[in-house]
Amino acid sequence: MAPSRLTLIGESINDSVPSTHALFEANDVAGIIGLARSQSELGADYIDVNVGPRPADFMADLVRAVQAVAAKPLSIDSPDPALAEAGLAACDPVRGTPILNSISPLRLAMFDLLAVCRFRPILLASENLRDGTESPCLTAEETYAAARLLLETARSRGLSNDDCIIDPGIAPIGADSENNIHRLMGALRLIHDDPAFAGVHVSVGLSNFTVMLPPRRADGSPVKLPLANAFLTRAMPLGLDTIIGSAKLAYGPLPEGHPALQCFDDCLAVSGFDVLMRVQDFYS
Repeated sequence: MAPSRLTLIGESINDSVPSTHALFEANDVAGIIGLARSQSELGADYIDVNVGPRPADFMADLVRAVQAVAAKPLSIDSPDPALAEAGLAACDPVRGTPILNSISPLRLAMFDLLAVCRFRPILLASENLRDGTESPCLTAEETYAAARLLLETARSRGLSNDDCIIDPGIAPIGADSENNIHRLMGALRLIHDDPAFAGVHVSVGLSNFTVMLPPRRADGSPVKLPLANAFLTRAMPLGLDTIIGSAKLAYGPLPEGHPALQCFDDCLAVSGFDVLMRVQDFYS
């Protein structure tokens, strides 16, 4: 059954966003706090906080400043254990349980941060160890295996399925010559159909899906949001219920027959460079 609504993690406070990076570089904390306030007012369920490669005390100070203006729980977003620890330690439990984005099979030690603050982990299942070496998951089965490992580890650390958010990874469809969309949709089906995952949540960084596309088609109609919503239309019935995205956009499923949904379905029916050609046909 598809979720009745999506949980939105507001993505704006992230050093990888060029406009936000400029605010960080200018030490414009007021501008960054403004992003937190506006996302909260627009209905984001969580506020993401990613400060990039900056000091841990900066992360802690920013978390406290964001919480002063936005009564929403936070998503502490860093692969650096020191930054993640500082962010979690600064979280006000009154705001709700924070999310930690993210723990992968390569970063299982980050579960130790549960001693600092209880959190809901995003479990990044798009990478794994193969023969002791870091390797991206190339198939649905590899992604599913990484998700199983992560969920089992989370449960061994006292977390429930409902605490956990699986992120199978999403790549730009405008550059998908390696069948990533097939890997992703296949992994969603495997996770959805496995009773061991009952009650888990599933998320993707949705903006990554359309990052390399033009904003509009040749006729002036939008490209990015309709294609993102086409993905949601097919992924939500497979359990996707959480996205990292823009609080300004109207995310949700499309009606059958919508041109963007037809494009997405066509992409699932072909492979390799034929996917790129179908996407190019949609926006040109």
